[in-house]
Amino acid sequence: MASNSPAPEGIELQEAPTAGAWGEWNPTEDSARPPRGKHRVVKQRGGLARSSTVLGVGVIAAVGASGIATAQDRPQVAISIPSLPDFGLGGEGGDGQHADAEGPAADAGAVTKPTGIIAQQAAGHGDAGATLVGRILQQAESQESAADSQTRAQAERAAQEAAAAEAKAQREAAQKEADDARVAAEKAAKEAAEAKAEQERIAKLAGSYSLPTSAYTLTSHYGDAGSMWSSGHHTGLDFAAPTGTPAKAVAGGKITSAGWSGAYGYRIVLELEDGTEIWYCHLSSMSVTSGSVSAGETIGRVGATGNVTGPHLHLEVRKGGSTMDPLAWLESKGLSV
Repeated sequence: MASNSPAPEGIELQEAPTAGAWGEWNPTEDSARPPRGKHRVVKQRGGLARSSTVLGVGVIAAVGASGIATAQDRPQVAISIPSLPDFGLGGEGGDGQHADAEGPAADAGAVTKPTGIIAQQAAGHGDAGATLVGRILQQAESQESAADSQTRAQAERAAQEAAAAEAKAQREAAQKEADDARVAAEKAAKEAAEAKAEQERIAKLAGSYSLPTSAYTLTSHYGDAGSMWSSGHHTGLDFAAPTGTPAKAVAGGKITSAGWSGAYGYRIVLELEDGTEIWYCHLSSMSVTSGSVSAGETIGRVGATGNVTGPHLHLEVRKGGSTMDPLAWLESKGLSV
């Protein structure tokens, strides 16, 4: 029977002869003999059988190879080997384990161990899987614990940084407060020292300066405006007092001028050590007309000479040719006017 399957690669199939061909072609020894001078290859009738055999072997080989590959890809199947009976060989079973001397009753609560190589391998794989799961869980727990520890460490570090920042702010605030208090104390101390120095200076000057007269009344101040004065305003300070009231040197100095001076009447000019000039005007008389005098010394008498409306001492203070307020000048020397 002819096969419809394709021939394996490398195998050449020959067509089988038909029935007519089998009847017509019956070679003999003579007809099968090759002609002289030529080499002829005689076709054998068994070629199809040999080809079929080769084809079958190839198919079997291919199937076997695929089966082996399939078997390799399939998971292993546990095969249990039954225990062999004890034939009196020292009490060992077919699985190589010793039988218990006490009989089956002693083995009632015992756990049957897996037997067979594949079963033992499966049990070993199960134990390895359980160990792997345990390790994974342990690793996950360790990682979770590490994460918790890191979170706590970060929280503690943040709390420490916040506490450090707050402590720094408190230190800076305390330092600023201390600096402000120190500056205020220094300022107060400086002001107190200056006030004390001024008091001491005024007290010292009070011993060096004197009021120009006594029993007086201030009637006109420096800068008062009016037509009575040629300049249009008052250039001195008027001490109204009875005629003959002593006029005194306000400080130590020398007399540079003494005599009649027009609208000022009788006038004495006292020059102090710093160049300040003190004018005594409208005097009724002059006691000292030259030389040096000391503070509080009488140099003349109050009068009403010159352009006046009544007896008084017209006192002027001049420095560098310009007038200044006599009241302010006297007070600056520690005198209470």
